[in-house]
Amino acid sequence: MMKPSKPSLALPRLVADRVSGMGSFWDHPSTSRRNLLLTGLLAGVGGAIGLRSLPSAAQSNADIAILNAAIDLEQQAIWAYKTAAGKLSSTDVGKVVLDVATKSLKDHEQHRDLLVGAVRQLGGTPAPARDSYDLSTYIDDQEGNLDSDANIAKLALALEFDAALAYNDAFSQLSNKDLVAAASTIGPNEVAHATAIRAVFNSLDSSILVVPSPFVSADTRERWILKV
Repeated sequence: MMKPSKPSLALPRLVADRVSGMGSFWDHPSTSRRNLLLTGLLAGVGGAIGLRSLPSAAQSNADIAILNAAIDLEQQAIWAYKTAAGKLSSTDVGKVVLDVATKSLKDHEQHRDLLVGAVRQLGGTPAPARDSYDLSTYIDDQEGNLDSDANIAKLALALEFDAALAYNDAFSQLSNKDLVAAASTIGPNEVAHATAIRAVFNSLDSSILVVPSPFVSADTRERWILKV
């Protein structure tokens, strides 16, 4: 899902500024890409959204901005998986990674479609997909690459985990309770994606735990990510 943003999830700085309480972790220079990614990922809506009450104009505009950041994040994930799919080998490992990636891709497409519907319901214009997204910060930090099956899987793992962090930390910024409830259903799905990827590595090396920590947080991130 290349230089200033991050893998399949780079979001506008404007949205990043809306997120508060993420701690000094997000302020570290090496995590600037995650700050964008996470805050952009920030409030994903994953259920069939039916707004029982319409927010005020100001609240609606704020929610639209958050949802559009989430759409941008999902679009990046979709782009990253499609880009990586064409670089996987035809080996058994490559086929397994492709299978996991294909399933995750379909989830991200459904997330995007629901988010798009929510933005339109609020009277907004959904954020369009870009031609490409930046993966350089993850690659520079050795959290994956596009040069081998294993590194592609590690890159996807980093993206999915950061997506989960973003949803967990930022979905509460939405003003509409229906949106908040729906948004809370996407975060767990991102964690499931990360777990599925780690399960692939576990099948090759049992010392790599499928679930390396009982918590999904910035503090446990290094335990979840697999370095190149």
